[in-house]
Amino acid sequence: MITIVKSTALHGLDGQIVEVEVDVSRGLPSFDLVGLPDTSVREAKDRVRSAIKNSGFEFPVRRITVNLAPADIKKEGPMYDLPIALGILAATGQIEPLRCSDYVYLGELSLNGSLRGVSGVLPNTLAAREACLSEIIVPAENAGEAALVEGIKVIPASSLAELAGFLRGEKDIKPFKLDLDRLMDSACDEELDFTDVRGQQAARRALEVAAAGGHNIIMLGSPGSGKTMLARRLPGILPDLTFPEAIEATKIHSLAGLLPPGRPMVTRRPFRSPHHTASTASIIGGGRVPKPGEVSLAHNGVLFLDEMPEFHKDALEALRQPLEDGVVTISRVNASITYPAGLMLVAACNPCPCGYYGDAARECKCTPYQVERYISRLSGPLLDRVDIHIEVPRLSFEEIAAGNKPESSKTIKRRVEAARAIQRARFGAAAQEGDTKNKFPANNARMGPGEVRRYCKMTKSARSLLKEAFKQLSLSARSHDRILKVARTAADLEGSELIEESHVAEAIQYRSLDRRRLI
Repeated sequence: MITIVKSTALHGLDGQIVEVEVDVSRGLPSFDLVGLPDTSVREAKDRVRSAIKNSGFEFPVRRITVNLAPADIKKEGPMYDLPIALGILAATGQIEPLRCSDYVYLGELSLNGSLRGVSGVLPNTLAAREACLSEIIVPAENAGEAALVEGIKVIPASSLAELAGFLRGEKDIKPFKLDLDRLMDSACDEELDFTDVRGQQAARRALEVAAAGGHNIIMLGSPGSGKTMLARRLPGILPDLTFPEAIEATKIHSLAGLLPPGRPMVTRRPFRSPHHTASTASIIGGGRVPKPGEVSLAHNGVLFLDEMPEFHKDALEALRQPLEDGVVTISRVNASITYPAGLMLVAACNPCPCGYYGDAARECKCTPYQVERYISRLSGPLLDRVDIHIEVPRLSFEEIAAGNKPESSKTIKRRVEAARAIQRARFGAAAQEGDTKNKFPANNARMGPGEVRRYCKMTKSARSLLKEAFKQLSLSARSHDRILKVARTAADLEGSELIEESHVAEAIQYRSLDRRRLI
């Protein structure tokens, strides 16, 4: 007898329906699994056999053939355990085949028949909805994640025996309901606050501008000047995630298996901080079977590269596409997958190998050649894609011991949100005017050349200043546009329609590495 049970398969973040076809027929006892399964899917044969027996059902001593259709798509992971087991039970008449066909199934089986959670439940559930299917059965551990998708009835199951009883009408399992408002408002780990940062007014202002416009930023300073401390407080002044942004971030973390227990959704902007020994594949994504890397895990959040020149050169140069396009494309012989990478890059580096070049308190022991070679690890094309370069000097004793309380993250965040609201209104108005583009930038940093010309209107004095800086600093066309984008954000923070000379001057000051290359 042949039965068909539905499941899903992912290609990157996109999914499609997979039909698990099970044929139990006469012949020598065997268990064949076909349809491009990977190793974890092939191992399902042993897990399914033990789970069926230990759940009180009879495993057929017959010829079993399981086909995962369509057969030209790679099937990965243990989530096919549950549909394979149910297909065998339906093919042998131990549960009703027609009842099984009403649902999509995902889940890994333990040897005793209980269901374990699997990764990628959210994108798989979205794939089921796109296929116009309205009911899905998942492990109870993944029910909250699947319930994020509107229009899908989620049935949480704890074991194969419980689910079989439900399908036979002997047990009732209530659909899982998710309190989305409570989830979005639920308390997470406390954000680090800018009140802990003493002094560094220029760096604080640069981070505020970066947050307001979504700009990439690199901080240059000697060890102990507070670069890492500042970077880790940046998420606290970024606007809260919207629900669509949270779903996008959750899809990637779900696929990577990084959702923490009891937290079915990413509700705070991601902050990723890979070590400088990380490989190119771990940062960009890849592997034999392409998986999202740090740039995708930081989507809608912050990627922090501490000691940036110490990273492998290939990894740094590979950042150029995601920083420019907001996506990363991983190409392999058998697949080409695109993951979102709409991140803010925050980098920190020392000015030289010993770290004390230009330091007022300690003498630098590096030769000019060593200093130049160290900074040259950051290529010009890469630095062109970073909007803000800021120097973070060593603090004096008076600044550290000052009794005044610095501004809190909450106060800075209000100004950032006001600037972002101006940007949303600006680009939303462009959409209503019927601009020829299909996608509009979400913030100033994402403006293309056309938007820069359209929205970055300057006063005459501001234009003269920019012209002089362009000549003296030998700026590229990309650097020219990035100065205008940062100046536009500085103007938005002040509520100014036109970009003033002071805004351009501030933006030019944020190109310290361009100036340094001319020395």
